[in-house]
This record gives sequence, structure tokens and C-alpha cells, in this order.
Amino acid sequence: MALNLVRKVAKKQSTTAILLKRWTPLVSLCAHFEPIAFRSKSDHSKNWRVNRKEWGKSVLLTSGTALISYAAYKWYAQRRDTLQALELNHSKYGEHIPGLKSYSMEEVSKHSSIEKRIWVTFKNGVYDVTDFVHEHPGGDNIMMGAGGAVDPFWELYAVHKNEKVLDILEKYRIGNLNAEDRHLTEPQAGNPYSTDPRRHPALQPRSVTPFNAEPPLEILVKNFRTPNELFFVRNHLPVPIVDINEYKLEIEGIGLKKSFALTLNDLKNKFPKHSVTTAIQCAGNRRSEMIEYKEVRGLSWGPAAISNAKWSGARLSDVLKYCGLDLNDERIKHVQFDGLDQDPAGQPYGASIPADIALDPKSQFILAYEMNDEEIPRDHGFPIRLIAPGIVGARNVKWLGRIVLSDEESHSHWQRNDYKGFSPNVDWDTVDFDKAPAIQDLPVQSAICKPANGEVLRRDKNGCIKVEGYAWSGGGRKIVRVDVSADGGKNWTVANLKQEATPLNRTYSWTLWEVNLPIKEGNAQLICKAIDSAYNGQPETVPPIWNLRGVLSNAWHRVNVQVE
Repeated sequence: MALNLVRKVAKKQSTTAILLKRWTPLVSLCAHFEPIAFRSKSDHSKNWRVNRKEWGKSVLLTSGTALISYAAYKWYAQRRDTLQALELNHSKYGEHIPGLKSYSMEEVSKHSSIEKRIWVTFKNGVYDVTDFVHEHPGGDNIMMGAGGAVDPFWELYAVHKNEKVLDILEKYRIGNLNAEDRHLTEPQAGNPYSTDPRRHPALQPRSVTPFNAEPPLEILVKNFRTPNELFFVRNHLPVPIVDINEYKLEIEGIGLKKSFALTLNDLKNKFPKHSVTTAIQCAGNRRSEMIEYKEVRGLSWGPAAISNAKWSGARLSDVLKYCGLDLNDERIKHVQFDGLDQDPAGQPYGASIPADIALDPKSQFILAYEMNDEEIPRDHGFPIRLIAPGIVGARNVKWLGRIVLSDEESHSHWQRNDYKGFSPNVDWDTVDFDKAPAIQDLPVQSAICKPANGEVLRRDKNGCIKVEGYAWSGGGRKIVRVDVSADGGKNWTVANLKQEATPLNRTYSWTLWEVNLPIKEGNAQLICKAIDSAYNGQPETVPPIWNLRGVLSNAWHRVNVQVE
């Protein structure tokens, strides 16, 4: 009887129902004895001598059932109040919640491994995140906060401080932090982003700390070389302050008899200046289109996480030969690059590129100190940025501090556990970063910059509208054609291309394109797709290329307009 009541109530989706579902096994135990406890008196009176032992047992079981039920009710009432408190306070992330158990920071510190469970604190909350560790998109970086507070780390990795991430964290809430220990969790060094440079107001932020932003799409096609102040910004950590009088680029590793430390003046005066115009694109460019299809983890970049500039500096190959390196040394498999920006554990942002690409003089890798004939801005790598033409932006390391010639790739988190592509069916429970190669060059890409999505247009006297955009492909592959459609892809018009007069396999700058597109009145969907010199094309839709990190998004770009 009692069990049936619990089952009926548990069908309802409420806090009470959730708790009763958890209570069902206990009631089942009690219900096992229910037939004995609730027999009629007449049944027992037929043969008292035979049934007196059973009757006594029934009385004891009935009393036990009552006691267990009372204890269960008290537990239920306490947990109901706690869960209701969590529900009522879901928006007050990390605040003290009445009804939850309190823990000291000393207790939290004992839980710093998988074996002992992983606890962390955030503001006034205590969380057991053990079951989330394998899903963390930042890999084992989550362990830096194990047994302690995440607050100081989130001052640096401030991308965590958004509603989705905090909602996930609150699911692992187990208690409150003792009030007297709260001061131990607060960041001590102030705002690490307070010394970041000022940015142009036209940039559209995708995160503020660290600062990541893209320019408005229509601005991109106004200049073949993107103005420095409007170049998209991708930072992983605070922008470092570099004292140019103390700056030295360290170079070491296989094939060198000793390590070297070169100043900025050394790089400017000891080596010929070389220039290359190249586009730099974030691996997450156009991630927002993947997010529209299915949720991913990462910044919601639009189609403008790409820009084009002229970069000038010393060739990497010239610098390494000066250090005595044989560029054909087969022992060297990877060239590692470390920035001067560091995470809370003192580890620099790092990346690496296969040696057969990085050490090839034809690849035109340079240690740039100028951007568009000006001193390279702080947001873009002052005083030295590695420019790896045709390679994903994540490997074009800013604030370059060290070069290592190695037989293995960088151990940096961003090299080994991020910026990799996976099958659409891989999720955070099945992903294995070790089995996927790090992204180096990128697939062919294009986007419509003008007109804007949702814009109302008028046709010219020839029944056309003007459409403009960009196209680019990684690895030096040149764009050979851009097709544009005004009817959702049924018919195509070839666009006019504006690009450098460079070889088909050594073109690193982007292509700007425009077309006078015949179009009918009414609602229309514009589409563009590019083809590179290897005749690679773009996939038609997002679903076949969707991946849990939202990288390599290059499906046909679509813009909906209304034509009058």
C-alpha cells in the first residue's frame, strides 16, 4: 500500500517526486512486511497459540516500520529543503545556501585526487567535481584547482564565468565553505587583465577576460590588409607586459651545440627583414553555426575570426642557421614555440609545428616584429610573434619567448588536448585527444560579408544585387573560384576575385571577392562556396562536420535577405 503510494507520487516531476524516487527502495523494504503487520485481528484469534509468535513479530515489525518511516521522513524533509534551496538559489552561483553542510578549507584540501574524490570551492560553495573531470574541455588543467579554490584560476580563465558553465558547476554542489575560510579562496593579486591594452570599440567581444573579439563582417571586405586595430583578437590569457630592455628570445634543442638568447635588436639588425602577407584564422571561426545545430564547448565565433595582414621580421630559417643548425637534421621532428603569457601554474601558452614545414625556407616562417609596416601591437604579439603562413592561428604563437627543436610535439594543453577535430558521433564521454592529430593547416573557407543577414535590398537596373566576401585556404593553397547562389544553391554565378599574384601552392593571403548577382524579388537565401588550387570544396551543411569543440566549421555560408 505504502509502496504503491510512493510509486504514484514519484511519477510527477518535482523535488518531492525526485526524493520519493530515492526513498522507494526503503519503502519497498517496509512493504515486504506489510501483509503480516496489517492482518485482521480475527485471523490471529483463530489460533492464538500458533500465531502469538507471529503476532509479536508483527508488532515489532510494525513499530520498526514506523520508526524507519519517521527517520526517512526527517531525511526527506531535510533534503527537500536543501534541494528547494538549490532550486531557489540557482542563479546565485557560489553563494551560501542554508541547509547544506559546511566544510572547512582543510577538509576540502584532502580531496585532491581521483582516489580521494576531487573537491573544489567557488566563492562560498563546495563542489565534488570528480565525475566531471573526464568531460572538462580544458583537460587535466582542472586539476590545478583540486582540493582548493577555483576563484583565482577563473580570474585568468574568465571564460568559465558564464551561466552555462556555472549551471554545470552547481550540479556538483555538496555544501558550503566555512565563513571563516572564505578569505583563503579570494584572488590576491587583483585583476590580472587590468593591464590589457585598450581596444577599438568596433570590435565585437566574444569574451572579455581573456579578450577575444572579431570585427563587423562588413569591415573585413573594405581592406585587403586588415587595419591593426580591427584585426580579430584571440587571447587565451592576460596580455603580458614585456620590458623590451630585458626581452630575450631563447633558442635551444636538438642540433644546437648550445642555447642562444637573442634580443629584439639582434633580430632586427643581424638578419635581413623579410615580409609575407598572410591571413590568420582561428580554428573556431564560424563556430556559432555549429552551435545553432548542436551545442559545443567554445567561444561563439561568427564568420569574422579571420583577418589578413603584412608581417615583417627575421626568417626563422635564417635565425636557426645563425645558431648553427642544420635545417635538414632528421632528428628534429617538431619545432616547439612558447609564449610569454602564462597560466596560474606558470606554464606558458605553447604550440608546435612539424619540422619539415617549420624548417623549410619556402614556408616563409618569420619572427615578426612589424604588422602592416608598424610595430606589432601588444594584442598581436609585441615584441615578437611567430608567423606560420598557412597554419591555424593557434600555432602562430604571440609574445614569443622560446623556441625548442625537439623530437616530439609540445606538451602544451593547447597542442595536445585542444584544437583537434573529431567525428560527429564523438562526445565528451568517448573523446580521446591522443588519437587525433593537432590541427595545422586549415580547410578551404569562405563567407559572405555584405549584405548582412536579414537585410532588405533593392535590385539595380539589371535586376542584380552586389555581394561581397572573403575566401581562404590553409597550407598555401590559392583560391581559384568562388561560386555564389541567389536561390539556395540551385544556380550559381562565379565571383570576381581580388588576390595576390602568388603561386598556386604558396599563397597565404586571403582572397576578397565580389559579384553582381541576378536575383528575384522576395525572400532569398544567398550562398557562397570556394574552391582552392587542390580543388578542395566546402561541405554543403554543418551536421556531417559537427564536432564537440566546434572547430573547422566551413560549410557553405548562408545569408537570408529580402529583395524589393
